[in-house]
Amino acid sequence: MDPWSLTTYLICFGGGIIGAGLGALYSLILCCGLIVAGCLSVVLGGSDFLLLQVGLGPIFGVHCGGFCSGVVAITYAEGVRKNAPGGPGTGKDILSPLIGTSWDVLVVGGLWAVLAHTFLGLLSKVPVINWFDCLALTVVAGNMLSRLFFQKCPPWGLSESIKKYGYFGTGDGAIQWVAWQQNPLSKAVVLGLGVGLVSAACVLWFQAQLAPLVVKGTVSPVAAFVAPLIFTFALACISLMGLNWGTGKIQQYPVWHHIALLSSLAMLLFGSVIVAGIVGMLAALLGELMARLFWNHGTNHIDPPACSIAFGTFLLNIVNKIVT
Repeated sequence: MDPWSLTTYLICFGGGIIGAGLGALYSLILCCGLIVAGCLSVVLGGSDFLLLQVGLGPIFGVHCGGFCSGVVAITYAEGVRKNAPGGPGTGKDILSPLIGTSWDVLVVGGLWAVLAHTFLGLLSKVPVINWFDCLALTVVAGNMLSRLFFQKCPPWGLSESIKKYGYFGTGDGAIQWVAWQQNPLSKAVVLGLGVGLVSAACVLWFQAQLAPLVVKGTVSPVAAFVAPLIFTFALACISLMGLNWGTGKIQQYPVWHHIALLSSLAMLLFGSVIVAGIVGMLAALLGELMARLFWNHGTNHIDPPACSIAFGTFLLNIVNKIVT
């Protein structure tokens, strides 16, 4: 696909409309189902189109219709249109489909997808900035900009909430992101270790299968790097369907896709299962830090996993440049 063609932009717009209609989390689950299918296509020696152009690209990538369009749309629906499914004060709602709102909410999702595709293309060409995960950075930008423009709230959140709880406070879990996982943090660290080790194992398996295919020219080096990087991330996102389908304690699923991706990246960069496990533990803590910086006091969803992936990738790339 020509990334700057009218056809590509029209596809982005359409995907953004669908993503807004589904809502952020449902669209993420659909996106990651496509990513898993794309990874399996690559490892079987097939085309990388489904992985790189659909699941991670302009057609339905997470920065476009596959997640962020839904976040931008609910922020607009709650802050401007006043027709959010959950009513006033539910700008953080990433669970509800938005098809029951209004046509303009869907259009906002489509327009964001167009902007996101452009933004990603520009970011990836900027030196040093492209040491970040630019796709995740685009998601973060969409979350923050929509909060600022549609809800007149800065990225760090409401001053009233900060004064009440303290910037890094959680009110004993009252305003904490996924408190069932992150409180106490010892649970998150142990989860991070487990995810890190399993992610490393998946990377090893993918590498073993893909190495001979790269030598043959059947699989491109890009796809051979991306598939093991993103596979456990996508599985983790699919598991989040429990957040939509459960209530109360049944809804308390682990949120581990940021841990999976950063652990996989560590395994790809450093080739050590131990390092991947350590990075998994640190990624769990990084997720909580990002939530306390941007989510807890906010009026919309600034995604802690996307923030963690964006900045965690930058840190891992710096370490890799130092040690190599």
